[in-house]
Amino acid sequence: MTRPVKRTGTFQLAGDAEGQALVFSQPLSFWGGIDAETGEITDHSHPGLGRNVAGRILVMPSGRGSSSSSSVLAEAIRRGTAPAGILLERPDPILAVGAIVAEFLYDIRMPLVVCDISNLVSGDQIDIGIGKDGGPIIRVHPTINPAEPRRQ
Repeated sequence: MTRPVKRTGTFQLAGDAEGQALVFSQPLSFWGGIDAETGEITDHSHPGLGRNVAGRILVMPSGRGSSSSSSVLAEAIRRGTAPAGILLERPDPILAVGAIVAEFLYDIRMPLVVCDISNLVSGDQIDIGIGKDGGPIIRVHPTINPAEPRRQ
């Protein structure tokens, strides 16, 4: 097994998570793009159509779309069908609101991190932790799995 690669970033919502990366080069809207009951991507214009975000570390440039995405994300977090964590290239206030609301209402925390997402591919194992300074520590364990689409 290869040694993990460490990355730093900025929390939009602090927390710990681990999971297999699901990496997209295009933003995804949770409103109309994710089924909160199942975690399945339902946006017919998105390359991830039919994939499931539940328990994964979702990696994408940013969120997309409607302010209603925050309510869909909060509901998915409540149901346990949301990503375990989200890594973004750019801050996204709409997704941050959804994660914050879920923490406030349901006491469930899903980390949301802004960081360098280059060279991350679907199938990588990603661990998100909180450093001594309160900032995120992201450990990437590169995985090679030919059955897993690498980047969409």
